[in-house]
Amino acid sequence: MNTNDRLRQIVVLVSAIVAIIGAVIGNGAVGGVPIAEASGGALSTDATPVAPDGPAFAIWSVIYTGLIAYTIWQLLPAQKSAERHRRLGYPIALSLILNAAWILSVQLDLLWLSVPIIIALLVVLIWAFRVILAHRPRNLVDTIVTDGTMGLYLGWVTIATLVNIAAVLAAIGFDGLGLSIDLWGVLLIAVAGVIGVGLALWNRGRLAPSAALSWGIAWVAYGRLTGDLISVPTAITAIVVVAVILLVTIAARIKAPKPLPAQA
Repeated sequence: MNTNDRLRQIVVLVSAIVAIIGAVIGNGAVGGVPIAEASGGALSTDATPVAPDGPAFAIWSVIYTGLIAYTIWQLLPAQKSAERHRRLGYPIALSLILNAAWILSVQLDLLWLSVPIIIALLVVLIWAFRVILAHRPRNLVDTIVTDGTMGLYLGWVTIATLVNIAAVLAAIGFDGLGLSIDLWGVLLIAVAGVIGVGLALWNRGRLAPSAALSWGIAWVAYGRLTGDLISVPTAITAIVVVAVILLVTIAARIKAPKPLPAQA
């Protein structure tokens, strides 16, 4: 181990602490308001036709738990000088800082700023997942803690980015170019489906990214069938898209020439 390894570990640890503080504020527990109520409710469950219903956001509990586990995992002696974690440490740390920055932008009613931040977060997570694809996990724990966590993180932020952009457009008074809410919902969910299929093919059928993305889209369907903003066409499209993403993921996983052991 060298000084750079120790520095990387400390940076990840500090970034995780910052992200946890941001999450607490984002939940309205300390000094903030729940994200759904911040920025004039622009990110509430009925703000746009692609807003997921409330229970969808429970996935953050799983993601944060995984990120805490990863932070501890990368501090252990076996990971100090592992090439995989040398390459992953700073992208993951940057993602944690961007996550906290996104929460801060929404809490400060700077909704417009949340878009470039979440796009940057998505790019960083793609970068991190490229590293994961290029470097095999050392064991099952590494697969679950690292690949599983970052896969869920990537999948969820993928749908969250689309939802965020739609929320900002609605907040600034975008009229949908004369198209109906139903049609906009169908088009946006179709875009999410194309992205999901592309993601599954790119990562050779990893389960975690597709599961998180499908989770978010499924809760969009539920919200459009039961919430204040009803859109049956959007809901049906969302259900079909979830099925397509999962089928393509399974097919890509089966057809992968050299699948990694115990992929997550």
